[in-house]
Amino acid sequence: MWTSLAKDFPGLPVVNRGFGGSELGDSVAFAERIVTPYQPRTVVIYAGENDINAGKSPEVVRDHFNAFRAKVHAALPQARIIFIALKPSPSRWKLKDDMIRANQLIAAECRQDKRLTFLDIWPDMLNAQGEPRPELFLKDMLHMKPEGYAIWTARLAPQLK
Repeated sequence: MWTSLAKDFPGLPVVNRGFGGSELGDSVAFAERIVTPYQPRTVVIYAGENDINAGKSPEVVRDHFNAFRAKVHAALPQARIIFIALKPSPSRWKLKDDMIRANQLIAAECRQDKRLTFLDIWPDMLNAQGEPRPELFLKDMLHMKPEGYAIWTARLAPQLK
């Protein structure tokens, strides 16, 4: 749903291969279709929130991230992978502990390999009370408005230079 992606990163050859309802394991299964044919120097991935919502543990999400990066790096050993943290969605706030844990586990993996970056957008999406900012979300309180993507763009842009 990041429809402004090309406009948000002018001058960069962006390819939006996101697909709704996906889990991180889907990105592993389809990496040969959604990543490697494009021979990217940098892969930005956001996935895992649907996994937690489906009852998968933070450890399984971490394991799927590791499988994704292994598959990408087998085909593209020099590619950078930037993982955007699972976001704090109001409609899934009850799952915050598992999302925080999944983010911690993936961040730890990213610290082990200079080709990996963990982009923590979590603090920017919380209000002064430490809760998700509802104004960043559509009526479903799950998917983001342009204001939410603007936060991601501001945090991601310096990583892509």
